[in-house]
Amino acid sequence: MAASTTVTVRMSETLKERLGLLAEKTQRTQSFLAERAIAGYVERELEMMTAVEEGLEDFRTGNVVPHEEAMRQIRETIAKYES
Repeated sequence: MAASTTVTVRMSETLKERLGLLAEKTQRTQSFLAERAIAGYVERELEMMTAVEEGLEDFRTGNVVPHEEAMRQIRETIAKYES
């Protein structure tokens, strides 16, 4: 099992109650559910930040597609699935 540490998180009383309800219904601990939720959030945010950084680097290096071309490709892709 991976090492763990403790973090204190402030949340509304309503959210704490709902977390408790979810823990009860899933037969998991509140700590387990909170850790899963935070892990998912952190991963999504880091992925988004990485994508933005890559996009900015593409822009800086001129690795871009003109708007008209991008829209043409999008319309063609949509048309394939509408048929």
